[in-house]
Amino acid sequence: MTIGTGIVLFVIGAILTFALDVQLEGVNLDMIGYILMAAGAVAFLIGLILLLVRRDRPRRGTVVEDDVL
Repeated sequence: MTIGTGIVLFVIGAILTFALDVQLEGVNLDMIGYILMAAGAVAFLIGLILLLVRRDRPRRGTVVEDDVL
């Protein structure tokens, strides 16, 4: 879920920064877009790290038996 959230935040930030040309008084949409893109990149990286850590950890209940002749 973190990876998807990161991608969504990054896309929304890119739309606010590069696609919209709206001027609101007291609100800088470009800066909000850059902040959302940074937050999306961080969330994406955290999601990847958590995914890799979960894959490397051995699962509980797995029994490995060696055949000794």
